[in-house]
Amino acid sequence: MQPALEYHRLANRRQFLNSAGLGIGGLALSSLLQSNVQGASEQQQVHPALPGLPHFAPRAKHLVYLHTNGAPSQLDLFDYKPGLHKYFDQELPDSVRNGQRITTMTSGQARFPVAPSRFNFKPCGKSGMMMSELVPYMQEIADDITMIKSVTTEAINHDPACTFVMTGSEIPGKPSLGSWLSYGLGSESNDLPAFVVFTPTFPAGSQAQALFTRMWSSGFLSSKYDGVALRGAGDPVLYIKNPPGVNSSDRRTMLDALNKLNEQTLQRFGDPETQTRISQYEMAFRMQSSVPDLVDLSGETKQTLEMYGPNVEKKGTFASSAILARRMIERGVRCVQVLHRGWDQHNNLPKLIKNQCMDVDQPTAALIKDLKQRGLLEDTLVVFGGEFGRTVYSQGTLTKENYGRDHHPRNFCMWMAGGGVKAGLTYGETDDFSYNVVENPVHLNDLNATILHCMGIDDRRLSFKFQGLDQRLTGVEPPKVVIDILT
Repeated sequence: MQPALEYHRLANRRQFLNSAGLGIGGLALSSLLQSNVQGASEQQQVHPALPGLPHFAPRAKHLVYLHTNGAPSQLDLFDYKPGLHKYFDQELPDSVRNGQRITTMTSGQARFPVAPSRFNFKPCGKSGMMMSELVPYMQEIADDITMIKSVTTEAINHDPACTFVMTGSEIPGKPSLGSWLSYGLGSESNDLPAFVVFTPTFPAGSQAQALFTRMWSSGFLSSKYDGVALRGAGDPVLYIKNPPGVNSSDRRTMLDALNKLNEQTLQRFGDPETQTRISQYEMAFRMQSSVPDLVDLSGETKQTLEMYGPNVEKKGTFASSAILARRMIERGVRCVQVLHRGWDQHNNLPKLIKNQCMDVDQPTAALIKDLKQRGLLEDTLVVFGGEFGRTVYSQGTLTKENYGRDHHPRNFCMWMAGGGVKAGLTYGETDDFSYNVVENPVHLNDLNATILHCMGIDDRRLSFKFQGLDQRLTGVEPPKVVIDILT
């Protein structure tokens, strides 16, 4: 029986009311197991895919999603607009803006002066992809990525926009992309969760938006599909070590006894979250041995560590998260999500975005190179981008050396690499002001449908009945898989 049907068979009014207020979804070690693995052999897959999935041969088996929270400026990174310099400090033409809504942060401005990027661009690689001097290391992987310049969304503020990026809806309560993948495809690893999240630190002085757990939450799916957030300081997971006087054998005996009690509770009340609790405790036990090995970088070569940059051995940094993402993929984790904050540059953009790029540029490029040289990139899809773009007009004071940019949902840049996407391709185009898409628009639902497609999933066939609807990551209206960027 499929888990969705099993859940509805077991859940009753009492369980519904209980889970609404006192559910156990906040357990830190949410694992992603489908069945009770007590006494299971090491060869048994403890978290298999749903029956019938993948729907077709996948191009990618794993996903690494690098989310630049706060929205990086496409104009200063990837969307080269040299003609803007002749419009410096001139009013943005009404014909370009065309009455489109703007945020309250600039709605009171008397003027909307055009602010060309102060950074130099150059063609990179054999493809000639244009990239900014802010990302010299990403310039080296231009021939490995597909740059999408025409991504678009409806959300204009961070919270709903980030929720939309990760869950396909501006309304909280929906499952995240990683949760959908772990629900549908399971995990190749018996000792690590299917969905792992990193929230690395960011440069001091950056303008950072908050990160909400809904970005890796399982929403209305069982809480066992939550992303497991590994900590950047101290132990990666709380209580990963046994207390003094308790060894692994003692812990196994205690867990077996606890599992028997939970099995009795499951038989008595039929609450499916009790099964989740059993699975969580089992995964916690397994992680006591798997996580310390995962975060131990002593086996990495000096060359590999240097490739990720000077912060790679500093816990909680983006560089550390990037190399751990690769190690997760090696161990069979289905989805790794790295969320880097501080990209909300309404003022002092040139200085702040430079600091942000110095933090992520080298490790991001190193991740692609590392996956590629180990033969992992061909079945790992890597996604890089934020929740929306930035305006061509300046927010606040404008000089040739300093400017800020407001939120802009009409178009922004994201790139993809690895499993299933073409290498060295630039897709989509914007107008001369990077304000409107003029060629090949890619809505975020289209992007998510394309990600699912690369993972072997038909987005129309991966659904979950909730509140009387067949809920999907990609919403009600059928999206468009961006076939042109696929191999």
